[in-house]
Amino acid sequence: MDDAARALKVHERLLDFYGAPDWPTPQGAIEELVSTILSQNTNDINRDKAFAALTERYASWEAVRDADADEVVDTVRVAGLANQKGPRIQAVLRDISEERGELSLDFLRDLEPAAAKEWLQSFKGVGPKTAAIVLQYGLGVPAFAVDTHIHRITGRIGLRPDKLSADKTHDLLEELLPPETWYAAHLNIIRLGREICQARKPRCPECPLTDLCDYYAEEYQGE
Repeated sequence: MDDAARALKVHERLLDFYGAPDWPTPQGAIEELVSTILSQNTNDINRDKAFAALTERYASWEAVRDADADEVVDTVRVAGLANQKGPRIQAVLRDISEERGELSLDFLRDLEPAAAKEWLQSFKGVGPKTAAIVLQYGLGVPAFAVDTHIHRITGRIGLRPDKLSADKTHDLLEELLPPETWYAAHLNIIRLGREICQARKPRCPECPLTDLCDYYAEEYQGE
């Protein structure tokens, strides 16, 4: 079985195991951009607290963009690394406004996905993961976001080379899987990583992917 066939089998097996994930109510592209910047090196709870603090304190993203820098840092402090995240958020909001004449990313729907991704990644602090989340969740443009769970699991299964970075794994998975699978595959692999294929102690006997997994073959069948 080649890698593309195995990747598709992984997706189909997880659909059978977990079902099709619900599509959340879109927040909007700017909201996804800010939320993803806040999420870096923190957990979902603190990210959400910081995002809520911003939206409660400021009436619009233009207000966040133009606010006192120290005030924004203080507002997002709960997310950690506030001295980096606050200025980064304001800088990217200013850059978008200067380039587009407005604080909107809706025009990206009219670009080819690769061009939209490249445009987003031209801003400091916006990497492949952030760009993919903005496109997929904020604009409904197909993209495959790779987080720590997906990077770990695809390595264990053997869908990517051991030393391939998370940034480059985005492109690999987009080559292996058809675009219509990316949303469900992304969420179901993350769920598998949280519930079963955990970083320190993977619960392999509970996993629906054992016959597709290099790690399982080495750790269990090699005994």
